[in-house]
Amino acid sequence: MNQYRSIAPDSDYDAIRAAIRYLSENGPDTTDLARFARALGMNERQLTDLFRRWCGLSPKSFAQAVALDHAKSLLRDRASVLETTYEVGLSSTSRLHDLFVTYEAMPPGIFRAGGAGIDMIWGAAPSPFGTAVITATDYGLSGLGFADAELSVEAAFADLARRWPNARFTRDDKRVAPLAARIFDPARWSAAQPVRVVLIGTDFEVKVWETLLEIPCGEATTYASVAKRIGRPNASRAVGAAVGKNPISFVVPCHRVIGTSGALTGYHWGVPRKRAILGWEAGVVSATR
Repeated sequence: MNQYRSIAPDSDYDAIRAAIRYLSENGPDTTDLARFARALGMNERQLTDLFRRWCGLSPKSFAQAVALDHAKSLLRDRASVLETTYEVGLSSTSRLHDLFVTYEAMPPGIFRAGGAGIDMIWGAAPSPFGTAVITATDYGLSGLGFADAELSVEAAFADLARRWPNARFTRDDKRVAPLAARIFDPARWSAAQPVRVVLIGTDFEVKVWETLLEIPCGEATTYASVAKRIGRPNASRAVGAAVGKNPISFVVPCHRVIGTSGALTGYHWGVPRKRAILGWEAGVVSATR
C-alpha cells in the first residue's frame, strides 16, 4: 500500500482552512476533539478521517505542527541548517523525501523585457491547498499560486502573469494537470524526474530563492539566517521582501521561512495556507519515520 496520500479534493482544504481558523482562535493545547469537531459541523470520527486523509496526522498532531511552539522547536539548535544541509548529503530523512527540483534563472535580458517573445501555458488543477494555478514555459515551471473562495482562478493567474507582462499566455488545464500531480504527490518526488523551475527576478531575489530551495521539508529557517547565507547579514528586511515576491509557491519553499521568534509571519497566499502547508509537510515527514 502506498504510504503517501493522493491529492485531496478542494473540499478537504476548505474544511482544513476552517480548522486552522479554529485552532488560531482557540490554541492547540486546549483543543477538545469533540468541540473541535462540532465547530466544523462534524463528528469526531469524521474530523479524524479528514486529517488522516489530508495530511496523515491526527487532529492533535496537526494542531501541534502548526503551533508556535513547534515552529520554535524547528529553529532550536538549527540556526545553521542552510550551512549543513548539503554537507550531510542524503543522510537527512527529510531531505530524502523532499521535492526534487532543478532550476535555472532566466537571462537578464528576458527579465528586463518582461518575458517578451516567450510563449507560456497556464491552467488550474487540484492541490492539497486549494486550486493550484500554474504557469509554465518550455524551460519549466514559471509560476505557482493558489485560488479559493476568496480569490478566483483568474485573479490568481493575473497575480502570476504580472511578473511576465509581455509574455503570451494560453490556458491549457490538461497540460498543467500532470505537472501539478508531480508537484503535490510525494510518491512522485523523484530525483530521476525532477521538477524543473525557471526563476525570473533581480540578482538579489534569485539568490534568495535559490537559498530557499536548500531548506529541507519539515524544517524551517529565519529571514536573518537566509540573509547571512547570501552574504548580506544586515538585509533581513530585503530578504523578507524577496521571499514575499517568490513566484513559485510551495516548490520554492518560502513557507519554511519564519520569524526569529518562531512566528508564522506574512505569506503571499495567506498565513492560514502557510500553516496548512507546514502541517501537511509534517505529515509527509512523519510517514517516512
